[in-house]
Amino acid sequence: MKNWLLASAIAAPLIALATPAFANHSWGGYHWARTSNPFTLKLGDNVSARWDSHLNLSHTDWSKSTVLDTTDVAGQAGDPKRCNAVAGRVEVCNALYGQRGWLGIASISITGGTHITQGIVKLNDTYFNLAQYDTVAWRNLVMCQEIGHTFGLGHQDENFSNLNLDTCMDYTNSPGSNQHPNGHDYDQLVAIYLHTDTSTNIAASTASIAAVGDTPAEWGRAIRFLPDGRPDMFERIDGPGAKTLTHVFWAVGEGPRGNR
Repeated sequence: MKNWLLASAIAAPLIALATPAFANHSWGGYHWARTSNPFTLKLGDNVSARWDSHLNLSHTDWSKSTVLDTTDVAGQAGDPKRCNAVAGRVEVCNALYGQRGWLGIASISITGGTHITQGIVKLNDTYFNLAQYDTVAWRNLVMCQEIGHTFGLGHQDENFSNLNLDTCMDYTNSPGSNQHPNGHDYDQLVAIYLHTDTSTNIAASTASIAAVGDTPAEWGRAIRFLPDGRPDMFERIDGPGAKTLTHVFWAVGEGPRGNR
């Protein structure tokens, strides 16, 4: 399966607009409501100077999509350690979140079944300050993947040990060639945003919304597990018709294991 996907990924740039149906890694059909394409999503910059180049690269990469653009705006998350979400946009934060087992998380808040209303990305400097992860490749991979989740993208592959698919939406223990989106990611964005909505939830806002914590207990219940038993998706019910979903990128060999 992986070899087929690898071959397809090489050809994907040539057929990206013609074959969105070939991509199949939507995250539950979740998407931002908007009335036209392309739309622009604000990414709040709450990161330190050490992360600026990696955030800028993700802006450039994801804005190559034909259906969405991202724009770098001043962060409104408050204390990056808490990283409050802000309605209508995505806040990107880094801090020393502790030895929690994870490199990065992406959380999206959902209303109306599938509409994303806000998102956050957290990058854990407790690990990225270690020589193993303090590399351009690791930082690019995790930044790119967590931001991709906030658009409604899932993973193309969830085996950490097999061949890379040359996309940041691929789990891996060796990030070298997995630092950017590939053609299938852009295809999937076209498929997700093929329709338009009658209203939009992408708007400027200064109102801070409830933060997402740093531990599985704060993310809600585990609703999906990797083949090795580690949970990689959590759901927290926030009220009637409202929930927050969190994807987690575990450090190599770390993270809780449970029943699938």
